[in-house]
Amino acid sequence: MDRSKIVAIVAGAISITLALAYLLLVQLLDFRREMIPAPVSILPQAVQVALPVDLVVEISFTPSLQPEGNV
Repeated sequence: MDRSKIVAIVAGAISITLALAYLLLVQLLDFRREMIPAPVSILPQAVQVALPVDLVVEISFTPSLQPEGNV
């Protein structure tokens, strides 16, 4: 066997080992217990953001962009 085939076999074996280890870890974490949602009293309240007045944008009326007739 030449070196490239050996490297490919070793890389494939490592890949399969990591995939099986990942599947085992996911199964172990999944079988721990039933997932229970967090109580609502612990959830943070909504955050109100105050925008500065400088961000107000004035929109001008441009008649050429308006459709003609009743739409």
